[in-house]
Amino acid sequence: MEEDAEGMDRFDMDGDFEGGRFGRDGEFYYERRRERAPQTRDDALYGVFAEGDSDYDSDDDAGNRRRRRKRRRDESEPDLSRPVHFQSAGKFMPSKEPEPELEERPGLGAAAASSSSAAAEDDAAEEDLDLPTAFGQRIAEGARARREERARERETAARRRQASGVAAGKPAPALGSLGSNMKVAKMMAMMGYKDGMGLGKNEQGIVAPVETTLRPKNAGLGSVEGFKEPKPFFTKENLPPPPPSAPAKKEQQRWSKKAGAKKGPVLTKNELLAMRSEQEQDEQPTVVQKVIDMRGPQARVLTDLKGLNVEQEMEENDVPMPELQYNVRLLVDEAKADIVRLDGQLRREQEKVASLVWEKEKVAKQEALQKRQLQVMEKIAGVLEQVRVDDTAGVLSLEGLLKTFQELKAYYVEEFKMCSIAWIACRFAHPLLIRVFQGWQPLQNPLFGLEIMSSWKDLLQGDQAYDFSGDVESMAPYAQLVSEVILPAVRISGTNSWEARDPEPMLRFLESWERLLPPIVLQSILEHVIMPKLSAAVDSWDPRREKVPIHVWVHPWLPMLGQRIDTLCHSIRYKLSSVLHVWQAHDASAYAVLSPWKDVFDAASWEDLIVRYIVPKLKMALQEFQVNPANQKLDQFNWVMIWASAIPVHHMVHMLEVDFFSKWQQVLYHWLCSPNPDFNEIMNWYKGWKGLFPPELLANERIRMLLTAGLDMMNRAAEGLEVVQPGARENVGYLRATEKRQFDAAQQASQYTTHHAMPGAAIADLSFKESIQAYAMDQGLLFMPRVGKFYNGMPVYEFGTVSICIDSVKRLLYAQLQEGIERWSAVSLTQLIEMNRKARQR
Repeated sequence: MEEDAEGMDRFDMDGDFEGGRFGRDGEFYYERRRERAPQTRDDALYGVFAEGDSDYDSDDDAGNRRRRRKRRRDESEPDLSRPVHFQSAGKFMPSKEPEPELEERPGLGAAAASSSSAAAEDDAAEEDLDLPTAFGQRIAEGARARREERARERETAARRRQASGVAAGKPAPALGSLGSNMKVAKMMAMMGYKDGMGLGKNEQGIVAPVETTLRPKNAGLGSVEGFKEPKPFFTKENLPPPPPSAPAKKEQQRWSKKAGAKKGPVLTKNELLAMRSEQEQDEQPTVVQKVIDMRGPQARVLTDLKGLNVEQEMEENDVPMPELQYNVRLLVDEAKADIVRLDGQLRREQEKVASLVWEKEKVAKQEALQKRQLQVMEKIAGVLEQVRVDDTAGVLSLEGLLKTFQELKAYYVEEFKMCSIAWIACRFAHPLLIRVFQGWQPLQNPLFGLEIMSSWKDLLQGDQAYDFSGDVESMAPYAQLVSEVILPAVRISGTNSWEARDPEPMLRFLESWERLLPPIVLQSILEHVIMPKLSAAVDSWDPRREKVPIHVWVHPWLPMLGQRIDTLCHSIRYKLSSVLHVWQAHDASAYAVLSPWKDVFDAASWEDLIVRYIVPKLKMALQEFQVNPANQKLDQFNWVMIWASAIPVHHMVHMLEVDFFSKWQQVLYHWLCSPNPDFNEIMNWYKGWKGLFPPELLANERIRMLLTAGLDMMNRAAEGLEVVQPGARENVGYLRATEKRQFDAAQQASQYTTHHAMPGAAIADLSFKESIQAYAMDQGLLFMPRVGKFYNGMPVYEFGTVSICIDSVKRLLYAQLQEGIERWSAVSLTQLIEMNRKARQR
């Protein structure tokens, strides 16, 4: 096929371009077109029938033509069958810049280099001769003889130069060096150049001259073994480092097939995975964003910006073989990705194996547990079957049943709870316990059956908490058993034989069974047995006829009844109110009946009861009381002091200040103003009165101030100063203000009733309270009583937003100056309207 194609033009593009390379996208980029040889006149005339194409040409001419066509083809077309040769760029690490290549520049010794290269080319041309004939063999032998003669001449010249250098005592200067040309060396020395230093003002020039080395023909860098590449030149600033140690001096050819393993730091699989795990720990989770690179011939989708400009940087830095490095980098990245992917798969498989192992162990434990539970259930079922057989035969006893279930609970605690065996025990024990407690009287014999029920409580309930829900369906087994065995007997005895005025039998039973009665059973006894009995007894109680106070048989139930006592207290207050309206202050039995209820009744109810029925009677007693130092009788005073702990303090202080200390201070004043008073007797009289007050009254500030006022009068009299009559100045101002308020209130009430009289009703028919109520309605204000609120025994009304009291006897209005503080003052209707207006503004 090759001979048939001789003399024919090739229509492919293999030799049409120069300086081309393939990009990442697979496209071919070239720098310039190859210039083809111009077509001669003979080529234009004869074409493929140019000289040498005749069949009659000699063999020599045919051989010459074949050699010429082969030479032209070798010069124009690359031989793709030969191995690839690469140009060396020097030693460099991936993280460093490559060392610059040595450029061949014309200089000293260029002629010798060119001549040697020409001789080498002639030798190569002669080696390419293919002369098969006898004449050709002679020509080839002559060429070899000339080649061997030239080689001997070069060896002789080399030995001559070496001999001359050894005779001079120093080595001959290298070819092309400065020492080989003495004239140039002298001229440069006169200009300041020193041997071994760089050229230039700052000695920044190269130190070693450019070396020229003849390379074998058609040989790439590093492709010929034993051939040393020219050394790079160095300046003063980039002098080479000291030579490495002996093991490091061995250089391996970078692209040779015999090259060993790659030297330098190698990233192993474990190191790569460790670095990746550290990066994953250090990096924060970020949102992956896609970046589209439109700078090349094809768009690229990137997930990060690492290595985005690597190709441009390699081109700018003139990195050798960027395509190869890019491909190697892709292979490395793919290998890393494969390692990471395989490591992830390995981890997942290891986790899956660990999970399966754990599941296997879990299933094995469950299997063993279920097997054990099955064996336990079989044993429990056998025991329960034996109990059923004994119960059917009528030979089952309460002691044997208790012992059997106690053993089951001791041996199989979890199964006893899980299978609710307590309910099964309760079913078998119920008829036996009914037989035991048949005919039992709990109030006469409360200790009967305590040991039996205590044992069954430990078995059925144990350390479980009581159920306070009150739902019969959700009761525990023990509570159900007690409610069916014990509760009926208690109900029968409590309803038929127990009296509420004699609480001791029922209290003794409840105290004995307190630990064994579930809360739901106890509440049932209180609700259905005790409360009905107590309510009936309170309703039938008559304070005037009963000799035993009611608190004697009601108070023992206070801790158990709790809020239920409120219903009884309402009835008790009604009963007490019915007899206190006829009570007199000298009767001390009322204190004995009322005082125990102070802490039982709520504060408002207690104060209402005391202010309505007790305080008015005590005020009357103090008003009748006479202070007489000569013949003092303390009956009325003692009647009042008995109630000091029962009456609220502010009511007691007000009553003493108005009805007692006013008299006491007047007597003391007149005694001190008498001629020649006996101060010792007066002091003893003062101490005697002070000792009659209980501690709770002496602790009150107002009582101490009133006693101190009397002591001040005594001190002034002892010092000879004038003693002022107590309350003289205050009484004058008070009387004037009181008279004015009474007059204003009477005028307004009379005017209102005159102009707003109802049709068919006379003015005299309206009371003072009704007049105030009609005035409030006319002003658009609410007028209504405040339930349970009293002041000085008078009911309190709500006049708009102000609390008032109406004294119909004195025809006065008293208003509470500030809500929450017991400060009252007499006011007129105009002042009441003003107080309501200010309250609305706030």
